[in-house]
Amino acid sequence: MSTMRTREMARLTWPEVQEAIQAGAGVVLPVGSTEQHGLHLPLATDAILATDLAMAIAEPANMLVAPAIQYGYRSRPLTGGGQGFVGTTSVSARTLMSVCEDVLAELVRQGFRRIAVLNWHFENAGFVYEAAYVATESSAGSGARVLVLEQAFADLSAATMDALFPEGFPGWGIEHASIFETSLMLHLHPELVLFDRAVDDAAKRSPWYDVVPTPDAFVPRSGTLWKATQASADKGALAWPEVVAQVREAIELELPA
Repeated sequence: MSTMRTREMARLTWPEVQEAIQAGAGVVLPVGSTEQHGLHLPLATDAILATDLAMAIAEPANMLVAPAIQYGYRSRPLTGGGQGFVGTTSVSARTLMSVCEDVLAELVRQGFRRIAVLNWHFENAGFVYEAAYVATESSAGSGARVLVLEQAFADLSAATMDALFPEGFPGWGIEHASIFETSLMLHLHPELVLFDRAVDDAAKRSPWYDVVPTPDAFVPRSGTLWKATQASADKGALAWPEVVAQVREAIELELPA
């Protein structure tokens, strides 16, 4: 096919999408959330990073990038601060699964056979897999194959982890809106980061279990769960290529062009 104007599916005309499908293009469905990310990051952080990651691999993998699903499953206090923050706008598990399933079924109906679901919001895990499973089961015989990336990467190199977390790694859940995400956003979208408002914060208690209703001690006042002030654009520039490479490798292996 001719050179594509853009890999953003929604910015193409329907004949351009049809031509891309006929030429073997796949599609990535980013899934994020509308969730508080501290005092310094936008509510759309998860959807932005999922979309950026999809766009980073789209050209070499011959994929289009579908519009992101921007509402995620409810924020949990120990990994996202919980539902108590203004702006955090979530959907139920049933709704998220239904939307993902319907969108995936539509992509299969249109003729896509190489599909990746790329999730950045921790709480969506499990639900996006169920949606992919049901969508492919209902379209058996189509030849469609769905790669489900419930987390956007596996592990970062030891050198990168040491550079990101010189005081030790607290775990990805507690890292919400902290060093890693803030560094990526400073690298990719510095205009969206109010870094002068970033704080180091933590819940009074961060146990390995959840309690419903959420105890106040489980939620930090700022919404940042750890040390956002240690973020930097340089750290983001170091980590981002590793994340991109892992997703590209997975797509090349499971959804070869």
